[in-house]
Amino acid sequence: MSGPDTQTGPENGRGAVDPLARLTALEGVPSAYAAVRDGIDVMLRDRGLRRTSPETTAESLLRGAHASAVLEGSGSTLAEVRDGSGDEIAADAVRLSTVLLSLVPLLDSAPLQALARLHTVAATGRLPEERLGRPRDAEAAERLRGLGSLLTARTTAPALLVAAIVHAELHTIAPFGSHNGIVARAAERLVLVARGVDEKSLVVPEAGHLALRAAYESNLRGYASGGRAGVHAWVLYAAEAYAAGAEASPLRRAAE
Repeated sequence: MSGPDTQTGPENGRGAVDPLARLTALEGVPSAYAAVRDGIDVMLRDRGLRRTSPETTAESLLRGAHASAVLEGSGSTLAEVRDGSGDEIAADAVRLSTVLLSLVPLLDSAPLQALARLHTVAATGRLPEERLGRPRDAEAAERLRGLGSLLTARTTAPALLVAAIVHAELHTIAPFGSHNGIVARAAERLVLVARGVDEKSLVVPEAGHLALRAAYESNLRGYASGGRAGVHAWVLYAAEAYAAGAEASPLRRAAE
């Protein structure tokens, strides 16, 4: 892990070390994540039960693909992405969004394979076939294995916090030859679905990051520095971004 506070922690009650325990004890983190989870749950319960449909999920995924592509450098508008006339970056993000939810079982059982699949889908046609889904070097492969261990470890940390760390780790490691930002944001959404925060993928975390773009990019740089303050700032920022992602949900827009 990039930050020292993700290395060790108290036991999780089953004799194993909880890798995220120290993060959950940082000032402001428990309350921030409890508040944003409550807000998401209220939105999904009060609006989702009446308005949820496959089309709503598809709209959330499309909005997320557009936002992720813009963060990656795309100049396409949402309207262009919607009608299929977006640029290459947008096309890659949309292609990944169409298969994302099918990878939920794989993330639970074989997270490294799921991450490799994310990159393979995103980068198809952009990199030689032999580089698709493969770490760029031995160091990246080792760090990916560490992330895989984190995803299979037992933790009492909120699922939203796990998603935030997976996002930041992938973005920092940049393990693949391309599309690392798109993969990191897709993996974040995948964790939220797989761990039961948003099973129908109606929150748009990518749009939350885009709405807070300056803070997003600044806090990723701080996380990458490896210092405790940078990790703490990223974790607090991510809670704010998830709240913004909930506001960007098609459920919210349908109610307006």
